[in-house]
Amino acid sequence: MTRDDDKTPAPAISVRGLTKRYGETRALDGVDLDVREGTVLGVLGPNGAGKTTLVRILSTLIVPNEGRATVAGIDVLRQPRRVRRVIGLTGQYASVDEKLSGRENLYLIGRLLDLPSKAARARADELLERFSLTDASRRPASTYSGGMRRRLDLAASMIGRPQVLFLDEPTTGLDPRTRNEVWDEVKRMVGEGVTVLLTTQYMEEAEQLAGELAVMDRGRVVAGGGIDELKAKVGGRSLRIRPADRADLQPLAATLDGLGVTGLATVAVDAESGSVRVPVLSDEQLTTVLAAASSAGIALASVVTELPSLDEVFLSLTGHKASDTSDTSAGAEAQAGAGSDPKLEEAAV
Repeated sequence: MTRDDDKTPAPAISVRGLTKRYGETRALDGVDLDVREGTVLGVLGPNGAGKTTLVRILSTLIVPNEGRATVAGIDVLRQPRRVRRVIGLTGQYASVDEKLSGRENLYLIGRLLDLPSKAARARADELLERFSLTDASRRPASTYSGGMRRRLDLAASMIGRPQVLFLDEPTTGLDPRTRNEVWDEVKRMVGEGVTVLLTTQYMEEAEQLAGELAVMDRGRVVAGGGIDELKAKVGGRSLRIRPADRADLQPLAATLDGLGVTGLATVAVDAESGSVRVPVLSDEQLTTVLAAASSAGIALASVVTELPSLDEVFLSLTGHKASDTSDTSAGAEAQAGAGSDPKLEEAAV
């Protein structure tokens, strides 16, 4: 799949000017983004930022008021049936039938995707083994733990061997161990060539999985690029300095705080790690900080340069934390999640 005008591969997902309104509220307000084939784009944003609305449009569950989008080169609005043949979708909550066993759930989806009966059974068994669910395959899904249901959800999204996978906050509510298991599976899928659009509020999840990020707020993409690129745009480089003797921790903090050269914030003391963190704006300030510690006779065990965390990047770009709820658009997101769109049946034709 390449662009007509050059040899550059066309993006696996392309979005231009997507707008979705619910009454006076714009759940999406002119969204543009591209996702390169075989990569993970992490879409960050608080509740109500428009993340779920975007996923539901791209997976043909609702239609936009304006704009266009393609998935695997297929027009989402004009050819929704073809789009559904090349995508997988896993949402925030398990969508399996609790009365059916794990194997029955996967077999049923395979048949709905027009797989022959024998092929559907084989594919179900293959995925049950891959997602470590073989031993529980004949048990009703209602007996599964939250992590097992999420793995079954992921397996269900892979039945049709999708080219593009949409993961809408897939690890919400999972314990750290199960979250890591889900991350491992996503990495394996990407290694097999699957393109992933991942929405998340977890900064660690974005850093683990995403090659590039799009930051959304109030229905718009407010920033995008690689993780290090976004951190560099925000700036705020800092030094984490650990004295050789913990008794020098407070004297070191007082020495550095008295310099008055950082221009960003006071020196932060981290008693747990036995270090101080001081913001620096330039290499000259870095030299001044280290010289001050030496002049005070304080021996240093380590000096590490740090970029802002993703949480700090998000706060700088949006003015609030990723875990905050955006009151202006959260209601619209809820409507999108409920699928209450009068054009839904039209899109499914």
